[in-house]
Amino acid sequence: MVELETRELEYFVAVADELHFGRAADRLSIAQPALSKAIRRVESRLGVRLFDRSSRHVALTPAGAALLEHGRHALNAVGAAVRHARRAGDADARLRLVLKPGGDAHLLSGMLAAYADRPDARRVDILFSGATDRVDHLRDGRADVALLYVPFDDLDGLAHETLHVEGRVAVLPAGHRLAGRDELRLADLEGETLPRWKGVRDDGSGWETGGLGPDADARRPEVADVTQMIHLITLGRMIAVLPRSLVEPVPAGIVCVPVTDASPSTLVIAWSERDRRPLVASFVAAAVAASTA
Repeated sequence: MVELETRELEYFVAVADELHFGRAADRLSIAQPALSKAIRRVESRLGVRLFDRSSRHVALTPAGAALLEHGRHALNAVGAAVRHARRAGDADARLRLVLKPGGDAHLLSGMLAAYADRPDARRVDILFSGATDRVDHLRDGRADVALLYVPFDDLDGLAHETLHVEGRVAVLPAGHRLAGRDELRLADLEGETLPRWKGVRDDGSGWETGGLGPDADARRPEVADVTQMIHLITLGRMIAVLPRSLVEPVPAGIVCVPVTDASPSTLVIAWSERDRRPLVASFVAAAVAASTA
């Protein structure tokens, strides 16, 4: 059985990617003569030429192209095996991420993929919360990290990194008097009925109450999540002002109109200021990298 070391396979793939021994050597942080010698050793062991090369040109041979196709899969399999072994050997070291359903600005899949590629990655448990209790999950230890919205969520005592900043839109029934507008201002929404989030109190004095006054909480429909809110909007019971990503794709029966003077919504990844564990730092780094990719 012909044996090929993982390191030698990595050397071959680097040269095949770059088609230049100097650039491949720089990528691998080794000397070019050592890389050339390693490739010749692999060719000798396999009994085939992997590259046609001259002083100005490097190209894959048919044998090299075949090894590249299967070699990538082999390296990926080795990497996956290592990650699974590490996780299996430390089953308790898992990370708990809390978010509200749909409250990830469509970034969650990319974040999880970026984290899975890190050598220290562990299993991530996804916890779904209500509209207002994600911070509580962090503070009482039920979660390690959370996706929160600023200025809606209270960041007191929490460290955080910004992942995404977006505008807010008025979410209106399709037949609403303002549904045909290209954009709106907050003043256009005065007198409208807006929702009251379950568990959140306000004094009823601002535009967010729909101008109903200090006793507005008793008369505004209470909602626990965005799905319930969208249903009530479709029925014409209220409107809402939300981050755009929370209503993408736009459900049937509603219209979203940008509110030009509404403060932007900022999605952050947050964790306790006292939590200095590498497990948390690694996930945060992966999330930030994914959000800027």
